[in-house]
Amino acid sequence: MILVRYILKKFIPLFFGALVFFCFILLLVDLLGNLWRYLLEGASLKMIARVSFFYLPKAVSFAVPLAVLFGAAFTLSSFHASNELTVIFASGISLFRFTLPLLFLSLLLSVAFFFFEDRVAVPFYARKIEAQRSALNEPVSYDNDRIVALSEGGRVVYRADYYDDRHQRLYNLMIFIRREDKTLERIIAADSALWDTDRWMLSNAVSYIHEEDKIFFLEGSDFICKEVPDTFKNISISVEEVSTAQAREYIDKLKRTGLPYAEASSLYHKKFAFPLITFISVFLSIGLAGKSRKNILLISLVSCVSAAVAFYVTQMVTMLLAQFGYISPFAGAWFPVFLFTLISIVLLRFART
Repeated sequence: MILVRYILKKFIPLFFGALVFFCFILLLVDLLGNLWRYLLEGASLKMIARVSFFYLPKAVSFAVPLAVLFGAAFTLSSFHASNELTVIFASGISLFRFTLPLLFLSLLLSVAFFFFEDRVAVPFYARKIEAQRSALNEPVSYDNDRIVALSEGGRVVYRADYYDDRHQRLYNLMIFIRREDKTLERIIAADSALWDTDRWMLSNAVSYIHEEDKIFFLEGSDFICKEVPDTFKNISISVEEVSTAQAREYIDKLKRTGLPYAEASSLYHKKFAFPLITFISVFLSIGLAGKSRKNILLISLVSCVSAAVAFYVTQMVTMLLAQFGYISPFAGAWFPVFLFTLISIVLLRFART
């Protein structure tokens, strides 16, 4: 128990110190990157402070993995440099047993990191974007043009020239309805369509019905279109910047409308996999710390940072493979986690103990 308190007493102050430092750097970078735009638009100091405040949770989210990596690497490297680990090993305590409290703490941090990102950082970041747009006088429009959307598993296809979100109206709308075997059943054309509570009201609609290799023309249409207006909005969101529930709804919409969803699905799985970076950072630090007897502190820190960069690069590659369909979205998000966990186990197996 004494050793547990001792290692945590060394790690926790370093972790929080690094967290504050990295958060400050991220806030400063965001502020300086947009400062000229704030000045150009005449944004008040209060509005700028509001944007920075809403960005703080996201900065914490970005800084946590770096702080954990620095804290663990520095703590273990200092133990190696001062020969404290030699005393620990001589007393019969293995490296794994000694660092188990750090591993357990990092696992708890991974779970907390997921919920913090999903429940706090994401909502605050959305408000940050909104406040920033307000400060920079940037309008938001959901109008859309050249629209093609699928519904009911591809049975119904919508094509429209333009969608006016303010009035919830579609212009030059055509609806293609297919049978179960995907053969064409009928086409409905309308000059426009207006959303009315729970359905689209078609204007000057005509129908072309395909039966037995013949086409019949009819005035009007009895087809009731209840596809929600969100289907036709110009909504392009980043799955990484919304909650898991919102991401799931967005992916369902992409599937429903027949749009590519591999990238969005891989980013959705990444939301669950990426928080484990805190656990992997500590695990790698344990295996890499003290690999050199010269410049122990510097070599250990460089090794851990290099390993972290390797993790990010690997994840970037697997996410691209998932995006283009070469591997599944699940594999794209989780393969780096499994790979670097295995590497950490191997490094720990051959670590000096």
